[in-house]
Amino acid sequence: MPLTLTLTEDVLPAKDFDLAIERLTKSMLKWHNLAGNTVMAPNVTANIHIVQAGRSYSGGVPFRGAWVEWKVPSFAFASRESQKGFGRDAVDIISELSGGKQPRDNIYFNVVHTVDGSWNLDGQAMSNEELGAAIAMGAPVAEVE
Repeated sequence: MPLTLTLTEDVLPAKDFDLAIERLTKSMLKWHNLAGNTVMAPNVTANIHIVQAGRSYSGGVPFRGAWVEWKVPSFAFASRESQKGFGRDAVDIISELSGGKQPRDNIYFNVVHTVDGSWNLDGQAMSNEELGAAIAMGAPVAEVE
């Protein structure tokens, strides 16, 4: 389940990129009760995209932003609890790692759902049902705190 973290240059110090990805990944797994799941953890991948300062816009005017975007099967982030919980965590993580310099209202979170059957796990296209069965084999699961 790929995570794309897009940041305007200097929103986060480069030394904290790895920590941001680690914490966002752990939060996503937590909100889906998949912490410690040996199938899911290695299948959560991530990329960081840095946008040159002055090339991020809000209302047509340059600004500094941070975007957290997941591409996931349609059953992920389906509950309002997981949406709100992860969204809150994502904003907290980016705000904290920016040293409080990044305005919270300029930290964004969204989810893109894939078409059922188009998800790739271990080199195979899987339906939601097949993916669920594979994930179940990777227990243990942890409860949301």
